[in-house]
Amino acid sequence: MRYYTEGKKDFATLANGTCVVLEDGLTDDQAHQYAVEVLRRIFQAHPDMNPLQMDDGNVVVQYNHPAINIVLNDFAQEHWGEIDQNHQRALATDEVLITPLGPNCFDDFGKKALFGRCFMFMDALEPRVVQVHRKLA
Repeated sequence: MRYYTEGKKDFATLANGTCVVLEDGLTDDQAHQYAVEVLRRIFQAHPDMNPLQMDDGNVVVQYNHPAINIVLNDFAQEHWGEIDQNHQRALATDEVLITPLGPNCFDDFGKKALFGRCFMFMDALEPRVVQVHRKLA
C-alpha cells in the first residue's frame, strides 16, 4: 500500500487486508473510527469496484470511498485453482456485473478483482483495524 501511495498518505489496515486511506491529521482513535465508517459506507451502498492492473503485476480494487484491496499476483497464482473454481461465489445475491465477456462472465483479471473484493466484505462485516500506518516523513 505504501508503494501505491508513494509513502505520502496515512492508511489503516483491517484484519482481512482492506486498506483505508486516511484524512490527514487523524489521531489513532480517529483513524480507527474513520476506517470503520468508510467500510460501512461502501457496504451499505452498492459496493462499486474499480479494479486496476498495477505495474508490479498486482491488482488493486478501489471503491467509491477511499478503501482498497490489493490482490498480490504471486498469491493469486499460487491459489489460482481455488480462485478460478470459486469466483462466482464472490458475487453478492442477485448481483449482475457487466463485463466485456457478458453478464457475470469474468476473465482472469475480473476473477482476481472479485477475490480481492471478498476481503472488503469480510472486513466490513467485522471491522477491526489492526494497524495505522503513517506517511513517510
